[in-house]
Amino acid sequence: MMPLQVPTVAVEELPEDAVLLDVREDDEWQAGHAPEALHIPLGDLTARLAEVPQDNEVYVICRSGGRSARATAYLNQNGWDATNVAGGMGAWAATGRTMVGEHDGVEPEVI
Repeated sequence: MMPLQVPTVAVEELPEDAVLLDVREDDEWQAGHAPEALHIPLGDLTARLAEVPQDNEVYVICRSGGRSARATAYLNQNGWDATNVAGGMGAWAATGRTMVGEHDGVEPEVI
């Protein structure tokens, strides 16, 4: 299968006020995520489209970029202005961006 060609941005080039949509699974989200991100697992995206803001560009992130590329393509086909975040949360963590987790007393991590 050909890789999806979708608009892509490096973590370092994300706007400060970016609307970030995290499409990883619940366990991945709970382990560590961007503080302001919206969490909708990829499998739930079609059922929860109404939760995705349409008035701003949406930056889609997963662990490494594959699931978010699929979500970005889907959103763009359905009227959103979506951009994939290259390298996903792995790149987010590697560039030292802030992460929060859902487990008290446990350092946030990308799983």
